[in-house]
Amino acid sequence: MEKNYEEKINELLSKMTLEEKVGQLQQCGPSLVGAFEVSFEELLDMMFDGRISKEEFDRLMGTAKQDFHEEELKAGKVGSYNGIGDAETANRLQKIAVEETRLGIPLIFGYDVIHGFRTVTPIPLGESCAWEPQLWEATGRAAAEEATAAGIHMTFAPMVDVAKDARWGRVSEGAGEDVLLNGMYGAAKVRGFQGDDLSKEDAMAACLKHFAAYGAGEAGRDYNRVDLSMQRLYEEYLPSYKMCIDAGARAVMPAFNDINGIPCTVNRWLLTDVLRGQWGFDGMTVSDANAIAECVNHGIAADKKEAAKLALEAGMDMDMTSNTYIAHVEELVKNGVLKEEFLDRAVSDILRVKFELGLFDNPYQTNEEREKTAMLKPQYRELAREAAVKSMVLLKNDKNKEGIALLPLDKGVRLGIFGEAASNRGEMTGAWAIGAKADDCVSIEDACKARGVAYQIGTEAAVEEVAADCDVLLAVIGEKKDESGEAASRADITLPKEQIVLLEKLLETGKPVAAVLFNGRPLAIPYVAEHVPAVLEAWHPGIEAGNAVLDVLFGDVNPSGKLTVTFPAASGQCPMYYAHMNTGRPGGKSKFTSKYLDAPVEPLYPFGYGLSYTEYEYSDLRVQRVEDAYEIRVKVKNTGSMDGEEIVQCYVRDVAAGRVRPVKQLAAFEKTALKSGEEKEVCFYINVDKLGYYNWSMDYVVEAGEFVFYAGGSSKDCLEVRVNHKQKEKEQTDGKSNDS
Repeated sequence: MEKNYEEKINELLSKMTLEEKVGQLQQCGPSLVGAFEVSFEELLDMMFDGRISKEEFDRLMGTAKQDFHEEELKAGKVGSYNGIGDAETANRLQKIAVEETRLGIPLIFGYDVIHGFRTVTPIPLGESCAWEPQLWEATGRAAAEEATAAGIHMTFAPMVDVAKDARWGRVSEGAGEDVLLNGMYGAAKVRGFQGDDLSKEDAMAACLKHFAAYGAGEAGRDYNRVDLSMQRLYEEYLPSYKMCIDAGARAVMPAFNDINGIPCTVNRWLLTDVLRGQWGFDGMTVSDANAIAECVNHGIAADKKEAAKLALEAGMDMDMTSNTYIAHVEELVKNGVLKEEFLDRAVSDILRVKFELGLFDNPYQTNEEREKTAMLKPQYRELAREAAVKSMVLLKNDKNKEGIALLPLDKGVRLGIFGEAASNRGEMTGAWAIGAKADDCVSIEDACKARGVAYQIGTEAAVEEVAADCDVLLAVIGEKKDESGEAASRADITLPKEQIVLLEKLLETGKPVAAVLFNGRPLAIPYVAEHVPAVLEAWHPGIEAGNAVLDVLFGDVNPSGKLTVTFPAASGQCPMYYAHMNTGRPGGKSKFTSKYLDAPVEPLYPFGYGLSYTEYEYSDLRVQRVEDAYEIRVKVKNTGSMDGEEIVQCYVRDVAAGRVRPVKQLAAFEKTALKSGEEKEVCFYINVDKLGYYNWSMDYVVEAGEFVFYAGGSSKDCLEVRVNHKQKEKEQTDGKSNDS
């Protein structure tokens, strides 16, 4: 396949008018028009603000039709669409672009394929708890096969925003609080989405987002400011994006937020100096929705015209839906305010990706027949079920007086099931599952029916009646899917009062109670942790939710998931994360230490935590220097009665450095299958150059001194070995390094 398209790009550029160039930068979505006087966006605001009722909104929407801006497309003023997810519409619009515009440049169709298209898999936060790059890549590949059949060329994923604050709604869309884990998750998704050849019909470009540090928004509020030291930015946030660029991601979406006062949308240092200069990225950038126009709200641009100039000069190629470029760039160039070279660079980036996608040779990459046969294949559903099972984390599993744990359940158990989510199929998909259909989903009740489980659906009013006829009571609790995701930050991440009341009533019956949590973020659940005998964190697990939950509850699968995000004991502890810095007075029992008076020092459940139906024992941790790396070996034994998989985690700490370092940082991990009674030795290699940090002058340094290596089943449950790191002569490199 031809890889270098620069000659063709330059040839096209030489033929394009100024208006046609600007058209390539325009990404629009279908607009809703109808019997209302305001825009759809304003209509939404009117409903949310209470100016019109939901009923009035629905009545007006009943008259709405979609406007695909065909006239602008024919005039060469559209280069891309988003939000179109069906082959018929995509091909109809592509035909206009290819056959009715002067130069016949094909369109790119983008879509939010975040965790599956039609076959919805667990939310990314959930799937990350599998700690399995091969699984992440496989689900990305399945998503690409379905989405491309529906005419989609680019997905606005993966999101690899390190998220340390559980109040932020979009924590659901990424791999949690650790930078290494986010990077490995994102790189696997890039490989899955793009396949081995981007020009193939079943490959779609990955659009990495949100660049950068979107997950560090102040107070966990969406779209909020980000104020970080450069050291923290380079160490804790940028590496996950860099790993995705190295994996070949062909598009990047800058974040809504500012970094240290400069919005990412117009941040030349970020989009040109770092992304293109230091990292060598030559794909395309696309703004988040309306983000260029919103630079006026930020206060960095006086008006949309200035915002357009700043964005293009910074390295922002494509404008998603704000119409800022299409309204102002041509005038800016004609008046000499904006150099045409910035416009040409942006157009070249977009054309390069269109060539790589094979759109010039094959603009119609799907059809309605392929679309019909591509969705919900049995192997996709099987993969979705596997991903859901591996995503679930067993948080608690107490034993009774006879020493027998509540889970797994006996096959002949009679279940009393409580909670609306147990029967609500549509709630299973979670946030950002816009291609999903509720009827595709399997609820817990559906799964019970299918496998012949004896059950009763109970209500709060019928607790005693149902309990009298059942062996185990199952409380299905958590949060609704629209309570996490974009624009769903929460100041209070505890359970609703009515759910606590329900749990109290269930526990009062004296029957064993197990809780299944459906949620898109870590929740503060101290009551559940203290009183409920068994707790399974299921997240929002996708279309195979019910089957996967029963697979775990009945022991068909031994749970192996581990948390990729810390569970605080109270909302006010946020942000709470494992890789924190110690103060001079670390939190402890003494009054004058860093802590809250009304909350515990430790989290409810730490990063890396997760139980199993068997037990694992760690021993014989050994560390030795091997060339330019440290070799860490540890033995792990399955000491229980059930086969299982253990996620072995390796952490490192720099004990005394020139800058305060985290108490522990994830360095490597490996999922290891162990039969009952089996012991294996797990080996990790940590390169010496990974032991460094950025000093006050932003030089990357690896210092001699004492390091601690840890290995174990969570960030809190580890063996440790101290080593005295002595640098070799060639390691004495402390020069400037901007490559994270």
